[in-house]
Amino acid sequence: MAVEPFDTVDLIRTKRSGDTLSTAEIDWLVDAYTRGYVEDPQMAAFAMAVFLNGMDRREVKDLTLAMIASGERMSFGSLGKTTVDKHSTGGVGDKITLPLAPLVASFGVAVPQLSGRGLGHTGGTLDKLESIPGWQASISNERMMSVLSDVGAVICAAGSGLAPADKKLYALRDITGTVECIPLIASSIMSKKIAEGTGALVLDVKFGSGAFMPSYEASRELAQTMVDLGTDAGVATSALLTDMEVPLGLTIGNALEVRESVAVLEGGGPADVVALTVALATEMLTLAGLPDADPAAALADGRAMDTWRRMIAAQGGDPDAALPVAREQHVVTAPASGVLATQDALPFGIAAWRLGAGRARAQDPVQAGAGIELHAKPGDTVTEGQPLWTLHTDEPSRFERALESLEGAWSIGASAEPRGPIVRERIQG
Repeated sequence: MAVEPFDTVDLIRTKRSGDTLSTAEIDWLVDAYTRGYVEDPQMAAFAMAVFLNGMDRREVKDLTLAMIASGERMSFGSLGKTTVDKHSTGGVGDKITLPLAPLVASFGVAVPQLSGRGLGHTGGTLDKLESIPGWQASISNERMMSVLSDVGAVICAAGSGLAPADKKLYALRDITGTVECIPLIASSIMSKKIAEGTGALVLDVKFGSGAFMPSYEASRELAQTMVDLGTDAGVATSALLTDMEVPLGLTIGNALEVRESVAVLEGGGPADVVALTVALATEMLTLAGLPDADPAAALADGRAMDTWRRMIAAQGGDPDAALPVAREQHVVTAPASGVLATQDALPFGIAAWRLGAGRARAQDPVQAGAGIELHAKPGDTVTEGQPLWTLHTDEPSRFERALESLEGAWSIGASAEPRGPIVRERIQG
């Protein structure tokens, strides 16, 4: 039996003391954990040490590269197209990937969007698209390359071979209170994105109530760390810091968000969804070498919609099929006239989850039609008795807990605080 070059406890002590690990030590630790030599309790202690003491830029880079090396790397070199991807840190009503991927692809750029499922209050892109009859999330790498070559955009599930070390560590962080740790978050996200093989990457990093990291300062630090990681790995990377204080758009929930995305592709849709879609498309196309492209024009003239229809059909979906509708609705009306002053994103995300739009455990099913339609946003004038939002679910017993989560989450007053632009800052390497 081969002698291991390092001792796990020594490495844990090093990070516990606030010292740095060498590249060789990090490479060994990740490899030993992936093959089972380093056990979960030891890796949990290491993760907590990093949570408490952090990592420097070189250590975060080494951790990311070691997690990439634990599995396969994809390559799109044979496509003959520039590839660009987008990653969002997630939020409430964040359906931007749906209109964005076909919009960018309509300019001849390939968009390999490997996406995930929802957990907790943040929705999953794959869950949303699976509300379209026939659409398949899981396709082979060969099929993905074929669709990228033909259509230009793919939204699908990532294969299990990408960064398996991250998959193990992510599950461990979830049960050990070490999720909100910038070095671990950044290396987790970027190991998968770099392993996917895209040539350029735009990060949509949210801040505010409904965001993974509510603090603007922490979100900015996360964005800068991820941009640095992408740049160090040779991937053209930038980030937009975007507002998630209030829900994005007017829908929260799977089929509801697909309908809204289609409205955007038809040249309509809520102003905030359109603004963020166009901003991210502009950023992606700039990194792809097309700084003069006009995404707003492609929404208006139908090019993006044509690509959407082809993208959905290529994965077995029927773009003309009726989307699921929940069996039960409950309308919340305004108790007084005035201005909708506040609308806190997180409780609305939790309410949609409680209605069945999300899951508490990875294996839980979701209801395609469940969620919330918003009839007003902060700053809108409302009159007593006017519908504010409609709750949708197949199981009326879910209404009570959903309504409980909305208590205190919104208010009507004489005026609303003015909101800044949805994109607050751009960060580049």
